[in-house]
This record gives sequence, structure tokens and C-alpha cells, in this order.
Amino acid sequence: MTAGDTAPDLERATLDKATSENFPVAPFFLPRAWRDDLMAVYGFARLVDDIGDGDLAPGGADARVLGVSATDAEDRLVLLDAFEADLRRVFDGTPRHPLLRRLQPTVRRRSLTPEPFLGLIAANRQDQLVRRYETYDDLLAYCELSANPVGRLVLAVTGTATPERIRRSDAVCTALQIVEHLQDVAEDLGRDRIYLPAEDMKRFHVQETDLAAKTASASVRALVAYEGQRARDLLNEGAPLVGSVNGRLKLLLAGFVAGGRAAIRAIAAAEYDVLPGPPRPGKVQLLREAGAILRGEG
Repeated sequence: MTAGDTAPDLERATLDKATSENFPVAPFFLPRAWRDDLMAVYGFARLVDDIGDGDLAPGGADARVLGVSATDAEDRLVLLDAFEADLRRVFDGTPRHPLLRRLQPTVRRRSLTPEPFLGLIAANRQDQLVRRYETYDDLLAYCELSANPVGRLVLAVTGTATPERIRRSDAVCTALQIVEHLQDVAEDLGRDRIYLPAEDMKRFHVQETDLAAKTASASVRALVAYEGQRARDLLNEGAPLVGSVNGRLKLLLAGFVAGGRAAIRAIAAAEYDVLPGPPRPGKVQLLREAGAILRGEG
């Protein structure tokens, strides 16, 4: 099988994951040009996360395309290095991976810079080296790499970036990252990662072994509720971003904020017991939250 034969499959395997994300990636109501560019950005972000989490499709096709030997195909740091080298070709050459070839016209059309893409790679490299976070500030610094670049790319693609919007976007994106961490406490622990700050665990008398239980103790629930309130506060800080734009972009950004708020409500409805599995909001709750935001009620 040639690289040309595998390219469509590699793209499809990654882009098809957009339907299962917590947030709308490129909804139908956006202009076609925006949808195409947002999907190209999503393909990059999803693939780098899959590399960092070891969730690449079996068979090593991504590694082969990136020029990584079969002996190193399971080494995530080697793969991330190769992916970063291929990202740099987006800006000064011809990338190897089909998702990066798909990204190249978007980068040129929207005058995107390497920094947000490099931030997402750095976050996944950090995931291989740092598995615990001592303080909330440490976690925020991680979110600066792992989440905030996504919002900045959305603003850049839509031509609406300003310093104030970037600040609001960062707050929303960090909140969404924290919410995802709360939903995935059990899954992350299975990867030997804990994104609950150690100082907060100590404050609420939570041990790592408590996170491995089938259901959450009162202490774990109190900790999750505390971190959920932090995420809610960040969403409130970032929510004026929605009112700062118009038209279809307003709907998209309202969807991001609504997704975070609905997820927090779902966690609360589960009485903050996230250990049996991630509490997910229903579509009705999501639409209700989005409507409230668009009406200026949130």
C-alpha cells in the first residue's frame, strides 16, 4: 500500500471524530470557507492529541507517513518530534502527513502563525513528562498550551482576533479544558494522569486511591464541585466574547460557552460523581444554555 493509498484513510479516521466532540467543530450554519478551514485546524488538533494519548489507528500508518521507523512507532515523543518537523513544512515546504497538507491552504489563506500549533504539540509533549499538577496555577499554565490555542485559531480563521477577544477566549477554552478533565477523571487515571491540583486534593482530603473507586466519596464530590465552580467562573468571565461578535460566529461561540455550562450542569446532576463515567449533557440542555446566552441572560 502506498502513501497515496493511505492518505484518504488517515484523514477520514481523524476527521470523523469531530462528531463525538463536546463542542461543535464546524457546524452547518457557518460559511463553507470557514467550515473547511475549521475542519483543517481540527484535524491537526485531533491528531496531535491522538499521538499524545496513544490513540492512533493501529498499523502504524501515521508513523510511516511521518518518516518514523517501525521500531519508534510506539514512542510518543519521537512521533511528536516528527509531527512538529512536518508542521514546520506547512510554513516553508511540503508536509508529509495528509492532515497537514490539508492545513497548509488554511494557514496561507488566513495568515496563521506557527505558535498556536506549536503550543498544542508542546502540551502533548508535556503529557508524556508531567502526570501530576501541584497547583491550580500549574494547571492553568498547561491549559495555556493545551486549550487556549484552539480558541485563538478560531478567532484567527474568522478574522475576528483582538486582544480583548483573545483574553475572553482564553478564559472559555481553559474552562472547557477543566470541565473535560472533571468528566474524564477515571479515564485520565487509567493513563496515569491526574489533572486535579495536588494542593486541592490535600485540602479536600482526597487520596489518589480515592479516584480509583467505582463511585466518588463525599470528599471527591466536594473536590469536583470546587473545580467545577472554578470552571463556571471562567466561563462567566469569557461569556462576553459571544456578545462582541455578530452573525454566525456569534452562534458558534455561544455553542462553545453553552457546551461548557451544560457539561457542568450534567456533572452537578450526577451529584459530582464522575468516577462511573463522564456525565454528558443532553441536546435539550445544550440548546437551552445556548438560547440563554444568545438572549443575554448568561
